[in-house]
Amino acid sequence: MSCQVQLPSGPKSEQYTLLDKRQLAPKVTRYIVRAPEIASSRKAGQFIMLRVDDRGERIPLTIADGDAVAGTITLVVQEVGKSTSQMTQLAVGSGFHDLVGPLGSATHVEKKPNYIVCVGGGIGIAPVHPIAQAHRAAGNKVISILGARTKDLLIMEDEMRKASDEVLLCTDDGTYGEKALVTQVLEKLIAARGKPDEVIAIGPPIMMKFVAKTTLPHGIPTQVSLNSVMIDGTGMCGGCRVTVGGKTKFVCVDGPEFDGHQVDFDEMMRRQRFYADQEKISYERYLAGRAAEGGVK
Repeated sequence: MSCQVQLPSGPKSEQYTLLDKRQLAPKVTRYIVRAPEIASSRKAGQFIMLRVDDRGERIPLTIADGDAVAGTITLVVQEVGKSTSQMTQLAVGSGFHDLVGPLGSATHVEKKPNYIVCVGGGIGIAPVHPIAQAHRAAGNKVISILGARTKDLLIMEDEMRKASDEVLLCTDDGTYGEKALVTQVLEKLIAARGKPDEVIAIGPPIMMKFVAKTTLPHGIPTQVSLNSVMIDGTGMCGGCRVTVGGKTKFVCVDGPEFDGHQVDFDEMMRRQRFYADQEKISYERYLAGRAAEGGVK
């Protein structure tokens, strides 16, 4: 279901108001938020930091789309913990406590002679969407590979078709598109069409790792967008550090996009699990509190 609100003009409407909310897949929700300054300055690949309320944590979310004329940005968020669960409970017309952005380095986009491949896995389809848009606007041929575990989890197909010249679909269980992994579809594409000028892959770290392994023997430049543990989004806390080419980088200011052939994915995945126990406890306590109030759906 989708619900919308028309707000009156004036200072109050300039706050970070939730204008539209719609579920795209199980535990995946699209939010359209009023944020005029961010909408007018954001570029593909950038993200925002958001707090639901004054006691909440700051969470990084990629800008999946935007409308500079309407003054809105689109966030596509998977419920994985307390903060993202809180977001699902916000009513249309309410506002976020604070929202900062655009942050991070924008995607480098230039005209290429052959074609660009955008690989989106699961929730990673959302952040790859504006990158596909930007490359197509630059005159590049864009072929997108979209994958998910099952049909129900494959999101934004219509949007990606508009942003791409061609879309190839696959699912792990074969319920939609080809029964294959995105890496298998990518290998077939390279064999049939020749080497692309660049591959951009966004999704679970393990998926990005194996996309990079797939393109390395072919010498294909490969960019990945990392979503590591992040606290302030300005490079001060050091929580989002990753190793790229043997050097320490900070996802929030040096990225979020990096050369996939240089990223130490194994280290990154270990770091992402550092606070898994605490995150689980916080999430379960929040859900238990909602259940006690009759709020868990």
